[in-house]
Amino acid sequence: MDAVLAGLAQAFTPLTLGFVLFGVVLGIAVGAIPGLSSPMAIAIAVPLTFYMTPLAAIAFLLGVNKGGEFGGSISAILLNTPGTPEAAATALDGHPLAQQGKAGKALKTALYSSVAGDTFSDIVLILVAAPLAVIALKMGPPELLGVLIFAFTFVTALLGNSMIKGLIAAALGVLLSLIGIDPEAAIPRLTFDVLELEDGLSFAGVAIGLLAFSEVIMQIERSFMAEDGAGEASVEFSKVREDNAFTRADFRQVRGTVARSAVIGTVIGAIPGLGTSLAGFLGYGAAMKASKHPEEFGKGRLEGVAATEAANSAVVGSNLIPLLTLGIPGNVAAALLAGAFLIHGITPGPLIFQDHAALVYGMFGCLIVANLMNLLVGSVGLRLFSLAVRTPRTVVMPSVALLCITGSFIAGGGLFAVATMMVFGVLGYLMRKLDFSIIAFILGFILGPMVERSLRHTVILFEDASDILGHPFLIAMLVVSAGAAFWFGRRPRRRPVE
Repeated sequence: MDAVLAGLAQAFTPLTLGFVLFGVVLGIAVGAIPGLSSPMAIAIAVPLTFYMTPLAAIAFLLGVNKGGEFGGSISAILLNTPGTPEAAATALDGHPLAQQGKAGKALKTALYSSVAGDTFSDIVLILVAAPLAVIALKMGPPELLGVLIFAFTFVTALLGNSMIKGLIAAALGVLLSLIGIDPEAAIPRLTFDVLELEDGLSFAGVAIGLLAFSEVIMQIERSFMAEDGAGEASVEFSKVREDNAFTRADFRQVRGTVARSAVIGTVIGAIPGLGTSLAGFLGYGAAMKASKHPEEFGKGRLEGVAATEAANSAVVGSNLIPLLTLGIPGNVAAALLAGAFLIHGITPGPLIFQDHAALVYGMFGCLIVANLMNLLVGSVGLRLFSLAVRTPRTVVMPSVALLCITGSFIAGGGLFAVATMMVFGVLGYLMRKLDFSIIAFILGFILGPMVERSLRHTVILFEDASDILGHPFLIAMLVVSAGAAFWFGRRPRRRPVE
């Protein structure tokens, strides 16, 4: 109880609340700009947290993530151009509503549904994280190795269109995470006599390059190939009050849909690798099946907007469940948060509840505060944030490139980190073009040291191969991983991915 009270006391300090508010505003603004997304915003924002306290840093990034999930719906509704990939389903009904003069109603439905779904998943996270961490603490190195193998197999099986490419990306991430000083032999490895590599690759440089700078390169390519219409005039708000108001009748119409999608998104978020895009489309599909008028979906139904936003926002809280209980990021946003933890000397996983309990419960408090601020900022500044969709790409992309260079320089400690960021920007661009999963790569880069440590400890514990029979959980994880690899690897998969 002392840790809970101490954590909440830290969460409700003016400084922490200010960073949460700043994060929400930044997330909404970035998410509203077509071509940018909340993971990109988090990647660029991670270096800004370098000199913050651990709780303020995590609270700021959580605010960015939550604000970005709602912000993506703004351009989806007004421009029919989703600001984030998961908002693609929002555009199906949101933009037709805007064309009918109900842009305000559609945006408010998206906001309220997003906050409701997010709050539900946060409550689930708060209730189940600590008990699951207790269970995770009982696992030894062999069991943890089994979980990691399963996580890699499951994530790479569900991302992209080729499991082989996903496994290659994850393996490359693990390989590059091993650059630096060997933790046991204390000798350099994979450094090629480059002194700067002895500390390993800068996580900020790697993440910013793969997520943000590669997108800048993609946008430059698109600008040369064809004009995509970004920055053109959006749908205007109606001057009729009823078209912009979210009424009690609207609430009764969507409340069941929001509840259903919140559950779907929470379950999807708790499973590593599935992502917000899948949650949004599953929520939309479930709403269509449950509706008495499915033929009206795609023509301007509030349930379509509510279903998507509640589902994809519910992922934000629940994707922290595997991160905090097992140290395995649930998606790319959680992977970036894991990197922020590591920057501040904190290793995510079950021990975090034991070693940094006040930080965890402070973070839980910040999650709820961020939802309230998301609701407040979204309600007050809806029209102002809507102007972000008109920002020309010629202004946005140079600004993003400058932030990438500045952020990697600050967090990485010099020009070598900037060079790392640019190299990984080119690598990220090539991975996008060749359909290799960037998420799988980042997951491998984050979990690489944990895989190495668990594997080494397991080898030391096992005197011969028959010792594996004394660890049935490891055997079960290997069997399930092999089954997943066989099942999902049989044929290409086509689905929206994050």
